[in-house]
Amino acid sequence: MTLLLRRAASAATGSIFAGLGFAAAGTMPALAQGTAQGASAAAPGINPADTAWMTVATAFVLMMTIPGLALFYSGMVRKKNVLATMAQSLAAVALISILWVAFGYSLAFTGSGSLIGSFDRIFLAGMTMDSVNPAAKTIPEALFMLYQMTFAVITVALVAGSVADRMRFSAYLLFSIGWFIFVYVPLAHWIWGGGFLGAMGVLDFAGGLVVHLSAGTGGLVAAIVIGRRHGYGMENLSPFDLSLAVIGTGLLWVGWFGFNGGSALAADSRAVFAITATHLAACSGALTWGAIEWMARRKPSVLGMISGAVAGLGTITPASGYVEPWHGVVIGIVAGLICYWACTWLKHRLRYDDSLDVFGVHGIGGLTGTFLAGIFATASIGGVSGALEGSWMQPLTQLAGILVTFVWSAVATYVLLKMVSLFVALRVSREHEIEGLDISQHGEALQ
Repeated sequence: MTLLLRRAASAATGSIFAGLGFAAAGTMPALAQGTAQGASAAAPGINPADTAWMTVATAFVLMMTIPGLALFYSGMVRKKNVLATMAQSLAAVALISILWVAFGYSLAFTGSGSLIGSFDRIFLAGMTMDSVNPAAKTIPEALFMLYQMTFAVITVALVAGSVADRMRFSAYLLFSIGWFIFVYVPLAHWIWGGGFLGAMGVLDFAGGLVVHLSAGTGGLVAAIVIGRRHGYGMENLSPFDLSLAVIGTGLLWVGWFGFNGGSALAADSRAVFAITATHLAACSGALTWGAIEWMARRKPSVLGMISGAVAGLGTITPASGYVEPWHGVVIGIVAGLICYWACTWLKHRLRYDDSLDVFGVHGIGGLTGTFLAGIFATASIGGVSGALEGSWMQPLTQLAGILVTFVWSAVATYVLLKMVSLFVALRVSREHEIEGLDISQHGEALQ
């Protein structure tokens, strides 16, 4: 009886293991097939972690324009121009995105020309799910294209701050198209797309030249050509609602993590170092600007602190991926000092009406940060040594990049404005300016 029970148990156990073995044998090929299909869905070399991070970074940078910049700018203009100011940021997103896909990306980031790229990706021709750009081999090319698109969008939108309260919307649209084609696209190629400035060794990690100095210079020239606002220096032109500007600053601040951190084009330690330096520069910039006002005017203003934060963010941008995190504190302090000087003494001395201080904050900040990248660059982080590590030629290389960017942006902006003025008036009439651009340009108004 015992023997029969043992044989029965043995047979049952064998059946169970046989069943498990069969199930395992049937399951493993299915799992292997699924794994193989998953592997074939991703191109060789495309890294899921890098792709995930760059997708988030792309969303962050888009957020910097809408709603970030839209709120930041509109909070600093008068109530009658709030919607018109927001409309400029919104229009930049829609217009430049389409132009970027149509030809901007191809001319900026394909080909090997020293002055301009190729037509290989016109309307994204030839781009596939598996294709990559040589500049970012671990993420899909489509994602790299989108990420760079968000940079083009915010750069064009930044320029509008210099001519807020007075530029005709139709003129802004025409100018934006021309400025994108003749200023932004060439600069992006010269520095990031294989052009001559990059070949010279000019360091611009995330846009000190391509974004900030170009936009600041373009804004300065536009402000001078279009002229000062009606009542400038005589009437109260104070901001309508600084709370909007503070919210916009917060969105810009967070978005800058994608702006600078994403420029590493990978989910790695360099991205984290860039983000850390970026945050610290914003903090020290805000504190420095506030401290200066506290000493000079007895009270630190909210407008001053958010201006200092943005100055720190813009100034650290070209250096963020080349310097140590603590350098961000130093660069932020320098940004607070020099941008405050530019927005007060320099602006009043030269008597130009840069409505929202695009040149004083972004232009001067981008210029300063680009030069400081040549001072603080650390080989162990970015692979390039600055003056502090014995490479005394790097600051001179940076100055060359600054000079080329400033001259090209200034001349091209001036010519474009004169060309646009042949087709449509650059600024609204005196009556419409007094009435407000919300009503005169868009037929709407805040209640």
